[in-house]
Amino acid sequence: MSRTMIALGALLLAACSGETAKPEATTPAPAPEAVAAPAQKDPMLSAVGIGVTDLDKSTDFYINVMGMEKVRTYELSYMNEVLLRYPDGESYIVLMHWIDGSNPNYKNLPIKIVTRVKDPMALAARIKAAGFEVTREPQPSEAVGGAIVGFAKDPDGYVLELLPLRPPEAPAAAPAPSAPN
Repeated sequence: MSRTMIALGALLLAACSGETAKPEATTPAPAPEAVAAPAQKDPMLSAVGIGVTDLDKSTDFYINVMGMEKVRTYELSYMNEVLLRYPDGESYIVLMHWIDGSNPNYKNLPIKIVTRVKDPMALAARIKAAGFEVTREPQPSEAVGGAIVGFAKDPDGYVLELLPLRPPEAPAAAPAPSAPN
């Protein structure tokens, strides 16, 4: 497991608990790709974990509202985790709920989860229909050059940024033919 993943897990634990971390709680579950994955050439952000107050409610939200799929569940001695990703996605969100009697702060932390989806407006409508808050309807934003940006909140108040999929890169233009001599 990379030092980055261990450090990220320790930081998330400290941010959620507001207390000194217990030694056994500083060791996160194995990274999702540690089980079996193709060789990787370049560094990447593999997963981000967020603490949640109700693992079932948050899992339901990310699957049925956000359109993700459950990849794996871990039941550890001190926490339960659910790994989710978009179908065919390469990065994961890890929903973490401590069961060790600690009292972590799960609510309204300064965390933003950025998603790119086919239709941000439809996603915002699903979020509202499920009873959650859309704080900014997806629309062009002058602050980012007219790109469509929306914001919502998940069951624990984490900010969700709703962006459209990036368009495919245009093929490079063919060089102009040279003039005959």
